[in-house]
Amino acid sequence: MKVDVAALRDQLLAERRTLTDTEGVRRDAADTVDVDQARLGRVSRADAMQDQAMARATKARADERIKRIDAALARIADQTYGECARCGEPIDPRRLEADPAATLCLACAEKG
Repeated sequence: MKVDVAALRDQLLAERRTLTDTEGVRRDAADTVDVDQARLGRVSRADAMQDQAMARATKARADERIKRIDAALARIADQTYGECARCGEPIDPRRLEADPAATLCLACAEKG
């Protein structure tokens, strides 16, 4: 099975576009919560703070994913895409199809 680098590049670019298009929503959701106790009860305030924490975690995951996508696109550009970053062996095309930003072959990923 051969790696269709062009198709995976397109997939990476589409995912990156989606993540950057929704970045403003994630940023707004992660902003400081107004916790005016006169206006909000304790439960509502706790809910707002929990929502903010979840939004920050979501933003952090999206930011990390964008970094991984950018790194994969750089590997495509320098023609090292599909090589394991640890052992240098080819990454199984099925693994790249499952996660086009994968940097390790399955054996190296399992080693941790």
